[in-house]
Amino acid sequence: MIDLELNSSRDLKREGKSFYWASFFLPKTSKKKAGILYSICRYFDDIADKYSEDKTNFLKDTIEEIKKNKNNKVNIFLQKNKINNSIFIDLIEGLILDQQKIRIQNKEELIKYSYHVAGTVGLMMSKIIGVKNKDAAKSAIDLGIGMQLTNIARDVHEDSKMKRIYLPANWIPNISLKNLNNLNEFNSENDVKISNAIHKVINLSEKFYINGFAGLKYIPFSTRLGIFIAANVYRGIGIKIKSNKKKYIRERVYLNLFEKSLITIKAVVLFIFIPLMNYQYQKIRDNLPNENL
Repeated sequence: MIDLELNSSRDLKREGKSFYWASFFLPKTSKKKAGILYSICRYFDDIADKYSEDKTNFLKDTIEEIKKNKNNKVNIFLQKNKINNSIFIDLIEGLILDQQKIRIQNKEELIKYSYHVAGTVGLMMSKIIGVKNKDAAKSAIDLGIGMQLTNIARDVHEDSKMKRIYLPANWIPNISLKNLNNLNEFNSENDVKISNAIHKVINLSEKFYINGFAGLKYIPFSTRLGIFIAANVYRGIGIKIKSNKKKYIRERVYLNLFEKSLITIKAVVLFIFIPLMNYQYQKIRDNLPNENL
């Protein structure tokens, strides 16, 4: 199905640029395992995104394979790291949703979708880096959701070209795919609506990042800084998007080397004072069936 060892560091470097940057602050063992997890998730994400034909049947077959075949490479990796395969199946179910034309209707649907494709990854990552406390699960999920919300805010134009709209419909009334993906479709009123919705997604992500930071105390100290840097680099993308004010940018926003370096330095300094920050977990979403697996 996938050569886990061969692709682990290569895929992380090529595709997961923000996390690859932060991975230099992880212990060697955690970095390797994180790279393998990323490679697995990337493999299935590419199946879901990079083919014009519907891959629903393949993804459904994958779920059955994971359920029944204990010698499947993915299953072996999950078992070694004490990850319940129901969490991984939740991820695949999120990718199945992407096989249809996506139109998220409201904030609740946005959060649920983000859990499936990223909150699950946060939960699996927490197992990989040795988090033991069950109270950490909700923060791990929320950190993953926060990062996914940043991705959604960044990729509005790119997603719309695949006929996917993740901005909640009730946040962008009367906005069509054409308004989102046509490079020649400039309308100041519509652009303001789209930009406002993107900013709402970023503001929502901030709440999830804070919940994620509330769980830092459960993470082994040796990996805590790497996770904190990764989260702050992702947050930096949202901050950069918001700096464009009410302008809808029809291209993906990246952080350059200087920006990543600056964010990293700030994160390291802030990390020293985390015990004084007293991040508190706030309930901002419904409970999930696999949250405590």
